[in-house]
Amino acid sequence: MNKLEEIVDLKRYPIHDVHSKERKEMISHYKNELDEVGCCKIPNFIKQESLDKMFKEVIARRKHIYWSDESHNPYFSVKDDQYEKDHPINTFNERKNGYLNSDVLSDDSDLRYIYETDELKDFVSDCLGVKPIFQWADPLGRNPYNCMDPGHTLPWHFDSNEFTLSILVKKADEGGDFEYVPNLRAPSDNKFEEVKRVLNGDREKVRVLKLGEGDLQIFKGRFSMHRVTKIKGNTTRYIALPTYVLDSWRVNTPAHSKIVYGRAMPIHYERNKKRDDDLVD
Repeated sequence: MNKLEEIVDLKRYPIHDVHSKERKEMISHYKNELDEVGCCKIPNFIKQESLDKMFKEVIARRKHIYWSDESHNPYFSVKDDQYEKDHPINTFNERKNGYLNSDVLSDDSDLRYIYETDELKDFVSDCLGVKPIFQWADPLGRNPYNCMDPGHTLPWHFDSNEFTLSILVKKADEGGDFEYVPNLRAPSDNKFEEVKRVLNGDREKVRVLKLGEGDLQIFKGRFSMHRVTKIKGNTTRYIALPTYVLDSWRVNTPAHSKIVYGRAMPIHYERNKKRDDDLVD
């Protein structure tokens, strides 16, 4: 048994076999979902043994988690007085959660291994219908664990990277639902008025996705605003977040990196350049 087979249920999801009928059918199905609602869920994608290993990894490194307790707008940017007070750029909501950053994962991490495989990257690319996509250069955010204790919540936001995967490692007793608005903005169009309506409580276009442990989610996080509802009960929610991008050079802005991952590295300053898509970031 090779390493990929130890992690992914390849009998059910033969992502490695590019010529198989099953893979082609999977891609057709999940591409339709992504085209229609900007998100898809692949049940029981990760084997239980690998989930157990991921859980042990994050528990063993819990002292390295950066815990965030602050407020931010959907763009992880600063207040801007050229906009009205209730503009999305000036709308800040509470954030409480933790990240086990990518640079402190274990040497034999299953999460790191599967993220660096071309089999997963190419499968995600085919499902999205987007080529090429790349593993992210960001040393902190490329494949971290998001950690949410009871009472924690993630407010509405957009991702800096275009595409995010989610692998639920441990679900909360209650809460922790993923809510999103598909394709709320598009390249060169921030659609501030539509964003404002959602921030003000309009749920007409809000969708809710409930993940089970081991499920894989593929999501267009740069264009679809999303949040995670408050964690309830006594169990911490742990979720792995492998990420992909269209620009292999790009990383998070320093401000974004500090808010989410607790620090910015030289690469975040060196590559802090204006983006081609003209979206607020």
